[in-house]
Amino acid sequence: MPGMQKAALRVGIGGLGAVGLPVARWLDNGVEGLTLSAVSAGDKVRAKGRVADFKGKVPVVTLGELAGLADVIVECTRPELFAEVAEPAIRAGRVFMPLSVTSLLAHMDLIALAHETGARIIVPTGALLGLDALRAAAAGTVHSVTMVTRKPPKGLAKAKFVVEQGIDLSGLSAPLKLYEGTVADAAGKFPANVNVAVALGLAGIGPEKTQYEIWADPGVTRNTHTIKVDADTASFEMTIAVVPTEENPATGKLVPLSVIETLRSLVSTFKVGT
Repeated sequence: MPGMQKAALRVGIGGLGAVGLPVARWLDNGVEGLTLSAVSAGDKVRAKGRVADFKGKVPVVTLGELAGLADVIVECTRPELFAEVAEPAIRAGRVFMPLSVTSLLAHMDLIALAHETGARIIVPTGALLGLDALRAAAAGTVHSVTMVTRKPPKGLAKAKFVVEQGIDLSGLSAPLKLYEGTVADAAGKFPANVNVAVALGLAGIGPEKTQYEIWADPGVTRNTHTIKVDADTASFEMTIAVVPTEENPATGKLVPLSVIETLRSLVSTFKVGT
């Protein structure tokens, strides 16, 4: 009947770091149509401390238990914990919202599983721009997509490739190109640093065909991404410079806001953009 309210969507948060904690706090403050039903993290003791001052009593559970307590599961954990959140959520037919998009490349079978179980996988835009335009262009013919990322050295100091190669970024005085190649190849070298590039690849011509560069640049203070697209319908170039979070310099402050808007769009009666 008109005017009847739908039950609020239950949201579970997997990971309470630079992204998960602000999103959890936003939900705890009260959002029409959404409710925070549970949280989790690799360290449950630390997670309990982080939600101790929340207005509502929030269950702190294991990552795998989120699927039984929520309709929507937001994943913002470390790459090595991705499957612990993702697989139960997809098997339970939930809406799964991954931030560790790089990890999704190693678990593409989850997309087929989602088709069987009725789950949905929704990737937030994160600290990027232009995914709407690229997705639209990809409905036609896209000739090329390139992306160049420049980050302050401290935002890449803990990257897997940098650590394994023994690269010292602490005294860098000039920009240093750490990688040039495809997004698919970069995903294995920088599993926690190139999520936006993987999202770009998945939205367009695929990670294997999307070209990518990543630079440690002492001359920038923001995580900066420049995207160039050449398609039969349009050619466009976009640059975004995102302020890093204090907790994790590799993550931009725009990312939790992107998650918030993605969650809001699930229950909104008015939405602009695809």
